[in-house]
Amino acid sequence: MRRSTAIRTGLTTLLLIGTWATTNGSPAAAAPPTPPAAPSEAPASPALLSALQRDLGLSRSQAVARLGAEKKATALESRARRAAGQAYAGAWFDADAGKLTVAVTGARSAEAVRATGATAKVVTYSASRLDAAKKRIDALSAPAGVASWRVDPADNRVVVDVIADRAADNDVRAFVDRAREAGPVAVRKIAEAPRTTAAGTVGGDPYYTGNVRCSIGFSVHGGFVTAGHCGRTGAAVYGWDRSYIGNFQGSSFPGNDYAWVNVGSGWWTVPVVLGWGTVPDRLVRGSHEVPVGASVCRSGSTTRWHCGVVQGKNITVNYAQGAVYAMTGTSVCVEGGDSGGAYISGDQAQGITSGGSGNCTTGGQSFYQPINPVLSRYGLTLHTA
Repeated sequence: MRRSTAIRTGLTTLLLIGTWATTNGSPAAAAPPTPPAAPSEAPASPALLSALQRDLGLSRSQAVARLGAEKKATALESRARRAAGQAYAGAWFDADAGKLTVAVTGARSAEAVRATGATAKVVTYSASRLDAAKKRIDALSAPAGVASWRVDPADNRVVVDVIADRAADNDVRAFVDRAREAGPVAVRKIAEAPRTTAAGTVGGDPYYTGNVRCSIGFSVHGGFVTAGHCGRTGAAVYGWDRSYIGNFQGSSFPGNDYAWVNVGSGWWTVPVVLGWGTVPDRLVRGSHEVPVGASVCRSGSTTRWHCGVVQGKNITVNYAQGAVYAMTGTSVCVEGGDSGGAYISGDQAQGITSGGSGNCTTGGQSFYQPINPVLSRYGLTLHTA
């Protein structure tokens, strides 16, 4: 399929490229899409390495080494988890050592994990016990002064984040007391509450529903996935030029933060995440989940391309609109309008931008909805190269 008119180069992640645009960002005459270039044999493009150097404070050689080590750790994680068995207590990528670390509750299991090539750490609580504690905390009603909570495998605790200037509030203290009754809990104070990152209408940006602007996520066959808080089921979706794209076919928020939009009216999908000129556009080849500690990059319509590391998984985020469960936290910054955009590690899709705190000037953190549960929920197939 093709569109009768062009779309601009900035169209966030991956999709709907009926025609490309000129290098100055002005729409070009309609033309068939150019096939993606063949993947390079290098571990990453020079521009991607530069982005990792900028956002993670690495030298070029360190960035190259890290990407290689993360690839090995991702491939090893499932095997090491099987070796740990019921003693498994979580895993993460140790950037200093350049290896996957797996927490276990017994010395014999530690030996089995080391035999796979991973580093083992003996801890007190198993992942099943920590997950059960978090599930009990999920059942509590959280006040506004509580930002999020998650299982932290490195700390071997459920970590509860509270807003620093609200930590002494009676309702926050009562929540923390009840959380501690649920299991091993550590409390961390943070500066501000997380927020979703949809934005009001700004001309010339990727897609709109009502007066909300968001970013396109990953292409799936028949449409694309994005954040649930960007629109309700049935809402119409329009492109940067206000031409009709399709409708939200399914949407869930709060509880989850995912949605999918069908593509029609001459739009089509391609398996690409836009690099916005900072890095080359990234081909999407799969959705293998990287471990905690691995690097990840995000593409969004407001702040474009930024990188960071995965800080935690299975996080409950307490937005003003309600709690959202099973999120992944990162050190990547986000701002309004980035919602729905893509998180990618190498060529593997990771998730969809939900929200965060801070900004891309002074720094911040963000949360994404992992991609695979979205595909499973709606029976979608990721469009891959």
